[in-house]
Amino acid sequence: MHYVKRFLKAVFHTAIALVLIFGEWGWEPLARAMDRLARLPVWSQLEALIRRLPPYAALLLLCVPMLTLLPVKLLAVYWMARGHTVLGLLVVLAAKVVGTAVAARLFQLTEPSLMQLAWFRRWYPRWLVWKDGVIAQVKNARPWRLAQATARRARRTVRKFISFLGLQRK
Repeated sequence: MHYVKRFLKAVFHTAIALVLIFGEWGWEPLARAMDRLARLPVWSQLEALIRRLPPYAALLLLCVPMLTLLPVKLLAVYWMARGHTVLGLLVVLAAKVVGTAVAARLFQLTEPSLMQLAWFRRWYPRWLVWKDGVIAQVKNARPWRLAQATARRARRTVRKFISFLGLQRK
């Protein structure tokens, strides 16, 4: 029983770490991509409205991407259970990217309002420390370092091959 508990704990920690790593990787670039939408007049008016939300309305709004995408993710699981694994995985990945992009932008817009909540102001820095610690652990782990080294070698090989073919950008 002890081994099962350790295994489940390792699986849970790995899943959390992967979600955090993806969020860390995608948060800023996806928020910037969403920021480009603010150039559209209707979108900028919507963002102005979001910025003026009171704290608890802003907190509720942050739940919208998660709640909206839950049925999509459940549909993806259904497809995977029916043998459409690739389709299901692609839908989950797309939902994760879209959800992260929307959540990142919403958080940027609502953070000042959220910081008015005493409990949020107290717990948010603790969350950041915990999250950064988990990410640091993952990045210091041997499998991560090996994967990074392999990715660097692969990029160098691709660049050399492209250069060899004469296809590099000018």
